[in-house]
Amino acid sequence: MGDRSAAAVGSSIFFLLAPGVVAGLLPWSITRWRVAGTLAWPVRAFGAALLIAGGLLLISAFARFVTEGLGTPAPVAPTERLVIGGLYRYVRNPMYLAVLATIAGQALILGRVALLAYGGVVAVAFVVFVRLYEEPTLQETFGDTYETYRRAVPRWLPRLRPWPPD
Repeated sequence: MGDRSAAAVGSSIFFLLAPGVVAGLLPWSITRWRVAGTLAWPVRAFGAALLIAGGLLLISAFARFVTEGLGTPAPVAPTERLVIGGLYRYVRNPMYLAVLATIAGQALILGRVALLAYGGVVAVAFVVFVRLYEEPTLQETFGDTYETYRRAVPRWLPRLRPWPPD
């Protein structure tokens, strides 16, 4: 992509289309945002914290693609550079984890087991996509740089300390 303005516009559109649908439209279609059950307020508060944290982390990860990668998370307009800063120093897939956190947060706020089940399906889809498409594509595109990063930073469980890229 190359141009930060174009990357920002592309990332904004993709934000609405991908996480907007997966973590917004589809959960709404399942719940219509109606509260069910009688979960205790601490459970709902934890859900709200997950939802807010997931949203903030997702925005941060998208911004990193624009500023560091000069591209978008969308496969049709990928980054020119491998994104390894910010949250990506702790875990390779913070966007997917953030989306799952927002879905889990919604499930806890609304008391909806169906949303937890939906989150499980989304998690499986993310794992399959990462393993079968994303990782091979990054390896092909960025070669040794990606291999070094892949060996140092876990796919799903964040490191306790940030990876210090050279």
